[in-house]
Amino acid sequence: MIRLATRPGPWKRARVSAGLALSLGLLMLLHARIPNRIGGLGSLVETFLPWFGLFVPVLLARALWRRSAAATVALVLPVVVWFNLFGGLLGDKSHGAGELTVVSHNVGADNPDPTGTARDLAASGADVLALEELTPRATGSYEKELATAYPYHAVLGTVGVWSRLPLSDTRAVDTAMDVGPLAATRPASATAADNRALRTTVATDRGPLAVYVAHLGSVRVLPSSGFRTDDRDRGAKALAKAVAAEPDKRVVLLGDLNGTTDDREFGALTSQLRSVQDAAGDGFGFSWPAKFPVARIDQILVRGVRPTSSWVLPATGSDHLPVAAGISW
Repeated sequence: MIRLATRPGPWKRARVSAGLALSLGLLMLLHARIPNRIGGLGSLVETFLPWFGLFVPVLLARALWRRSAAATVALVLPVVVWFNLFGGLLGDKSHGAGELTVVSHNVGADNPDPTGTARDLAASGADVLALEELTPRATGSYEKELATAYPYHAVLGTVGVWSRLPLSDTRAVDTAMDVGPLAATRPASATAADNRALRTTVATDRGPLAVYVAHLGSVRVLPSSGFRTDDRDRGAKALAKAVAAEPDKRVVLLGDLNGTTDDREFGALTSQLRSVQDAAGDGFGFSWPAKFPVARIDQILVRGVRPTSSWVLPATGSDHLPVAAGISW
């Protein structure tokens, strides 16, 4: 007797692809439950979470090639989860220029052209500029080139702020401290050369605006220990304590936070402050690395003011892109 081989039906084909699709959807849906104690895996996944959507067309192509109904239907889960998480970022949510324009830029310690970078930033028309990763050698170039457009400025360690409006009460924020009941601030006279955060008051015609500028610790991906974020996480907690203790109702935080707002380690900050990119951006607003941005680690977060627009400026000599936002009262 000759038996003819029968091909599995469409609901039985490509079961592996169907399983991968369901696993992808569950990973994005339950990303907050991925433990960080295993090499910082949770934060690593959350840093690049939007990019997991790229697996959907790959799995779809495989499902269609195998003519698998099961694999095709299974893709509904990751598609729905991805759009629930990031669909709101696909459209342009900006609505007007705003009353005040702010810009944040990690200018890069190895920037070969600080003078050109300063000119580009001045041409942006920003009212307030926050610069991170300043070096003693390059700071003079920024001060010289920005002096005309920005008569008020303050530099504490490796961070600085330039403003068209008067500044006052400028002090360092200690992001290297072990966080206690309250985050401590220090007078400018006590600031260490490597200070990485400051707080100042900008005098606007609508009242005082508390502005924080921060450059949190770098992260590392190491084969031996995984995604290392200890310094950054400690800085994020100290910064969140400082913001919580801030008496002014209107607050803007600008800086290179070395992480995305999807990262759970920024929960203490994002519970107090709103991301301008989420509220009024156009797209994902990726800012790093400049040549091929894959993540938005340069942030503008606000409280007590209304974001009206958010965008990314053209590349300078830095490995980061500048980020900008318009805000209103």
